Parts: sequence; structure tokens; C-alpha cells
Amino acid sequence: MAPTSALYATSPEAAHRILDDIEDQFRLPKDHLVRITSKFLEDFALGLSEYNHPMAMIPTFVTGVPDGTETGTFLALDLGGTNLRVCEVELLGNHEFVLRQQKYKVSEALKTGEATTLFDYLADSVDAFLTEFSSAVPSSPTSDSANPFASPSLSDLPPEPAVPLGLTFSFPVEQTALNRGKILTWTKGFAAKNAIGHDVVQLLQDAFDRKHLHVRCVALVNDTVGALLSRAYTSGGCILGSIFGTGTNGAYVERVENITKLGDSPARQQGGDMVVNTEWGAFNNTRTILPTTPFDNKVDRESINPRLQAFEKFISGMYLGEITRNILLSLIDAAPKPLLFNGRSSKPLNTHYGLDTAIMSEVEEAWETGRVPIVPVTTDTTEKPTLNGTSDKKVKVPDWQSAHFTDVDTLSEDDKARLERVRGIIIQRLLLDPADVSLRDAAIVRWASSLVANRAARLSGCAVAAVLIQTGRAKLGGGFTTDEEKISVGVDGSLIQHYPNFNARLRDALRDLVGEEVENKVEIGLAKDGSGVGAALCALQAIKQGY
Repeated sequence: MAPTSALYATSPEAAHRILDDIEDQFRLPKDHLVRITSKFLEDFALGLSEYNHPMAMIPTFVTGVPDGTETGTFLALDLGGTNLRVCEVELLGNHEFVLRQQKYKVSEALKTGEATTLFDYLADSVDAFLTEFSSAVPSSPTSDSANPFASPSLSDLPPEPAVPLGLTFSFPVEQTALNRGKILTWTKGFAAKNAIGHDVVQLLQDAFDRKHLHVRCVALVNDTVGALLSRAYTSGGCILGSIFGTGTNGAYVERVENITKLGDSPARQQGGDMVVNTEWGAFNNTRTILPTTPFDNKVDRESINPRLQAFEKFISGMYLGEITRNILLSLIDAAPKPLLFNGRSSKPLNTHYGLDTAIMSEVEEAWETGRVPIVPVTTDTTEKPTLNGTSDKKVKVPDWQSAHFTDVDTLSEDDKARLERVRGIIIQRLLLDPADVSLRDAAIVRWASSLVANRAARLSGCAVAAVLIQTGRAKLGGGFTTDEEKISVGVDGSLIQHYPNFNARLRDALRDLVGEEVENKVEIGLAKDGSGVGAALCALQAIKQGY
């Protein structure tokens, strides 16, 4: 009988071979990690030397990072969707800050009306925020008048200094300076008229001036750059800010002399360092080196941006659940006998993006909690090194990706109890009939989730390793280490923060790529609010740079 699906098994042995084959497709041994990281470095070099490559390596014109001793009050405006956010960040000078913030609704009429109307609303929102939280408004200077009760004339008073503001603008722009960037196009439902081709900073500043606000937009910010600056302030320095959440990206500190595509521009002649926004989500869009499977190809083919953002589709939270759903459906549809759920599916499983990555996280947590030491991301500078994995005692996550763990009869009673919890999650979240979900089914779902997430974490480790090597802090394969006591990496995003042992798996790959001595020095810590706090810190950096 001819096979009637991509997966065809006529015996238990053949069924097991199918699982083994899927497992092999998702395995990333050290030699493959090395090849991927080498390609990362090639693409870094290409993007630094020429414009218009997928790995864009965008110069940000941010030429330094804070060290946590800075003080002052700065504003941030974060526009990127249905809401805009106004933040005030008071830097205390001891690696700590006080954040005040308020969200304001952006109506559909504002999104599609005249650009001046939209930016006037942004200015009005900042004005409303300053009225409610007035600490950002500099107090008027006192007078030396002989009569302490006399009121000086307005003309005698010096003008109030403008409050510096950083703008996080989550739309495509062509940035030519820290405080200049032309809007290339609108996305996310925005279509404001007479904005394309105009400098977004100037549009905002003109609105501030029309409202007579003492606010000056001094910096245009990417949220990943903001993550780098935020972590630098709280940890006393940082070389890489990275996002591992719904999407992924990284920004790092590069030597200006290596950004050859800047030519003879004043920025390059000045030398020193500059933060580069890699846009690494687009790494290897040609998929010549990424470990592509049929399940990945289906995700890409059905996405809104086929053949683009390849790396992001392998490692970000938006896509991991969909890859896992594709694996489960192939096992449900296997012939002549289904390999999962008695061949039954459900509405979530039949729905595009119906299996959220959060379900994978729940499944893995039910399996791992109480057994595997979780390696959390550092959240502040007071935590002990053992919490971020920089101690001599290494946490090794067991190899849960082996199809061996789908043989329920060979498992311990404790593991079977864990699978019962996994089974309950599957029934509840995927809306399946309990009669169609066996313990072996639960084991297969757990195994598939672990395969997809482990691959994502190990690929994420390649990105971090590439930056360490690019900046001269490591050598591919190990054998070299910097004199620095610690190498600070800032991270943000739901995967790195909340997915069980994502951080530990990332670090395991990092150890394979750069050696244990360098990996020991890497401190992976949470970057707080890159689009808010980070934008305010970029305003601080702009003032430092004389803007």
C-alpha cells in the first residue's frame, strides 16, 4: 500500500523511526553551531561594509553607554501601536532609577489622518503627562530682587531649559544621526498623510514648538538599543542588548573603524565606539545554513513575510508554537495509523497559530519543575553569580529531546506523574477529548515542545557568541578570553525571562562555541523596559554627545 501522508508507519518500530527522524532534524551538534556562528560573523562583516543587506548592521550614532553614575531627569515617548506611552525616568546615580509612565490611546482617525494632527496629539499627551507628573519640568529660578516679596518681570527671567526626550518610533526609518531619521513607511495600521520622507524628530519637535512646550527631542531610539542602554545603567556597563521574545534582535557596541560603510563621514572620522543595531532576525534569509525542516518551511510559506526574517522564525516566541503545531499535526495525520491523539484534532490544533508558545512553556514547566535547576536571568546587580549561571557549578539541563522519553513504560513513577500533569494541560489548552489523550501522547507533546525550544535556545546562543567574537572577547571554539572580569549582556523578552531553562540551554550552546572560561564571565541580565527607560537613557547619551 502506498503512503498516504508524509509520515507512514506500518509497525511500532517504523513509528519509532519517524520520531527518531524528527529528532535528528532538530538536533544541533557543536559542529553545526560553529558553522552557523561563522556565517553570522560573515554577515556581520558584510553588513558593516555595505548597505542594503538583510543583516542590516544599522549605525545608531550612539557613541557610548551609561555606567550607572549618571543623574538627571529625562523623558521618553514610545509610539508603536494602539497606545503611546510617555515616561519620565529619574536617574539616581547609583545604578537605580525611578520610572513614572502613562499610556494614551491612539485612535484610528489619528492613525490615518494628517501627520500634523497625529504629532500634535503626541505633544498634547506629553503636555498632559507633565501636568500630572510635574517633576520633569524644571523649577523657575529664584530672583535676587531686593524686595523678597516682589515679582520679577518675565523678561528678567532666563528661559527655562528644555527637558530632553528620547523617541522610540517602532516604524521603518532611515536614521542619519542620533536625532534625525526619515520615515520610510507606515506599518501596524498607521497611514498618517504627509509623513513619509519627513524627519520624524523634526515632526515631533515642530509639534512641541507649536504647543510652546519646553521639551526637546534629542534622540531617535530602537528598542533593542534601549535594552542595551538600560542594562548598562543598572549593571555598570553592557556590550550587547538583545531581545528574545515575540521577535528577536540584537544591538552591540562596535568600533567605528569597523563600520566601513560610513565612508569618510564625520561620525567615522571621530572614531571611538558606536552602537550597531544588527537586525539579526533576518540572518540567513536564504536558509543556506539554518537547520530547516519541513515544519519550518510550512511556517515560512504560510507567514505574512515568506523568505524574510528567517532567523526570527526559528527562535522567537511568535513562531515556536506554530512549528510545534506542525509537528503534532503530522503525527495526527500519519498513515495508515495515526501516531497521536487517535488521529483526532481540535480547533486550536486546526487553527493557524492556534498553539501558543505559552502552552509549550506550561508543558515543559510541568515536566521540569522540582527536578531541573532553573537558571534565571539576573534582574539586578545584587544577585549572586550562581543565579545567572556564572559560578563554577554549571547547571546542565538533561537531554529531554531524546525520543526515548516517549516510551512511557520505561519511565519512573515520578515521571509518569509529571506526564499526568502534562496530559491535563494538553486536554485543557488544546480542547481535546480526554479519551484521545494517552500518557504516551502527553510524552510526545512534551518531547516535541522540548525539541523546538532547545533548538531555539541553541541558535540564540550562536547570536550571542558571534557578538563576543566580533568584539574581540572570545575566539570561536574557545581558547581565548578577555581580561575583563565580567561581560555584561542585557536581555529582554518573554522567552528568555519565562520559558523554562531557555537561558540555561542558551548558555550551554555559548559554552560549546566560546569555551567555558569566557562563558563563565558572561553575565546575562534583564534589561528593563528598552522602549521606555532605554529611550530616556538614549536622551541622556544624546546630551553627553552634545545634541
